[in-house]
Amino acid sequence: MLFLARMDVQFPSHLSPEDVTRMQGLEKEYSQALQQEGRLASIWRVVGEYANYSVFDVGSNDELQQILSGFPMYPYMKIKVTPLAKHPNSIH
Repeated sequence: MLFLARMDVQFPSHLSPEDVTRMQGLEKEYSQALQQEGRLASIWRVVGEYANYSVFDVGSNDELQQILSGFPMYPYMKIKVTPLAKHPNSIH
């Protein structure tokens, strides 16, 4: 199952710059592991925003929920998920 997720990050003002940097490092490790496993098929930055679009290739809604809630920055994310289906005009 393919899902498109837009993830917007908003850190609260009480977090120190060191906490933010630490979480960014953990986030990078987590997302790269998901990419290596093939569950995070692609990730794209939204220009000018602290946001991304990610395509997840997972077996179920529950698996996607587990992945999303595992992101270190999850408490500071607003996430919109869109299920994807093959378009009849696609050549892939």
